[in-house]
Amino acid sequence: MSKSLEFPPLPSVLHQPRGWVWRVLGRTYLRLGGWRIEGAFPEEPKFVAIVAPHTSNWDFVVGVAIVFALELKVSWLGKHSLFQTPLRRFFLWLGGIPVNRQVSHGVVDACVKAFEGVPARLLALAPEGTRKGVSQWRSGFYWIATASKVPIWPVGFDFRDHVIRLMPVFRPGGNLEADLPRIQALFDRVHGLRERPRETATSA
Repeated sequence: MSKSLEFPPLPSVLHQPRGWVWRVLGRTYLRLGGWRIEGAFPEEPKFVAIVAPHTSNWDFVVGVAIVFALELKVSWLGKHSLFQTPLRRFFLWLGGIPVNRQVSHGVVDACVKAFEGVPARLLALAPEGTRKGVSQWRSGFYWIATASKVPIWPVGFDFRDHVIRLMPVFRPGGNLEADLPRIQALFDRVHGLRERPRETATSA
């Protein structure tokens, strides 16, 4: 178990105070779980964060703990069914945006518009789209970043070493077939709670 937990400097534009109770809960969870954070936040005020691998509901728990611990302002996409529960207001408060996975069209456009007219935006996505076994990544994150002209920020939840890996940003060149293998390779040493293979991307 880690005796101390250090946090990278958080850009002021991404700071969202939620109260000391939530901050303490987040930091306590990470500390008791032996988690540590490696890397730094991007200098850019707007970017798409891709969090992988997504193999368990515990990924969401760790993510929430990070948001609370750092008092991080973040937006994220979640199954619309999550927002049809008594926890709807809580998920919206956390920055959640409901998405119907059965209706994929319009999601990219909506996310691109979300980047317009705001000074800063951290949009966190799971490129695998689901925690169930998949052989392909969804490409929506790539086209959102490309259309919004923002970089992609790879973030890995490594459950084997209990490390949250904040990697350097990746600037997409508009060629998915060329860029995707390079992005996926960044996660080769990141171990999810449940291991599974990764291949190419499919449509958003």
